[in-house]
Amino acid sequence: MGTILLLIIYLAFISLGLPDSLLGAAWPVMRPDLGAPIGMAGVLAMTVTVGTIVSSLASGAVVRRFGTGRITLASCFMTAGALLGFAYAPSIAWLIVCAIPLGLGGGAVDAGLNHYVAAHYKAHHMSWLHCFWGVGATAGPMIMATFLTGNASWRDGYLAVAGIQFTLVILLAATLPLWGRTAKKQGADSASGEVPSQAEPPLGNGGASKAKGVAFALASFLFYCGVEATVGLWGSSYLVNARGLPADDAAFWVSIYYAGITIGRLITGFVTFRLSNLLLIRGGQILALAGALLLLVPLPTGFSLAGLLITGLGLAPIYPCMLHETPARFGGALAQRIMGYQMAVAYTGSTLMPPLLGLLAGFSTIGIFPLYIVVSAAAMLLFSERLNVILSRPKERSDAIHPY
Repeated sequence: MGTILLLIIYLAFISLGLPDSLLGAAWPVMRPDLGAPIGMAGVLAMTVTVGTIVSSLASGAVVRRFGTGRITLASCFMTAGALLGFAYAPSIAWLIVCAIPLGLGGGAVDAGLNHYVAAHYKAHHMSWLHCFWGVGATAGPMIMATFLTGNASWRDGYLAVAGIQFTLVILLAATLPLWGRTAKKQGADSASGEVPSQAEPPLGNGGASKAKGVAFALASFLFYCGVEATVGLWGSSYLVNARGLPADDAAFWVSIYYAGITIGRLITGFVTFRLSNLLLIRGGQILALAGALLLLVPLPTGFSLAGLLITGLGLAPIYPCMLHETPARFGGALAQRIMGYQMAVAYTGSTLMPPLLGLLAGFSTIGIFPLYIVVSAAAMLLFSERLNVILSRPKERSDAIHPY
């Protein structure tokens, strides 16, 4: 029963990744069809991100009230409906309206499922979970490209992905009872949101936000997602403008960077049988920093390309392992709420840090890209190690788990 539910969760994460890369793949065709300015893609992306942050922050209370299964079902229905709206939207205004439920649904699924897997499954499942997100993010543009290369339109691509999402909604509705049964079988408590209980007093927002070390955990997520998104957005521009690579070669190496993250997470799932989350987080951060340093030093271009791959491989274990450590770091009572905070801060980092580099590059050159990545990766490592020091102190670890 637990295995069946885990497979459903994996499928849900593939579907979570599917819409994330659709807009970028379809926008060159969508823009002239809708008569939109080129910058409108940024407005749509920002609208989705704001909705994701809002739902991530609210996920702790909502999941505690309704349970992960129901929230996942409702959120997938919202994203499926939003994608259907994209397929039939007559104007940009309608796309903006549809972007709101797309973000709200995606954030709720992300935070809820991450907490559920962290609470009920071992570390390797968390790494594989995010590997499946990479599968979805890779498949999205491929589905869209299939329609764009034929006689169909971008609307048909969105319609196909909406159909996949609605299929998942039907599957989730049919298997909804599994969530409660699996949670009870695995000894779920009220913190999981699956088995309501009055034995544990409700926690206010202050209980989670004031827990010892939580600020350092949030900072680690901010800089992690900032590094991942910044390399993905500006890596190609750096290779073309600062290293002189052709645009197609640069795009290929950025795809290699993402492949490093996806394949690295697949490998990490097996490595967790031997190494702890803390060792994998630290090792990944050091490896990512080493890759960023390879980008910084004035060596032949081949070293920069190797630096991209090494950075991707280093980033691979960090995010899923930090998520999986949340209940161990802060206790079951606070884990769901803090998980929502972490997801919200993570999306904030991926939203704000890449444009910040663009702003700084406007005052100088894109050549500052490696330095920006090195400083961000170093900050991530320092905040993470500071968190480990705080939680290694017996008194403060106790306070973190039981803030009252």
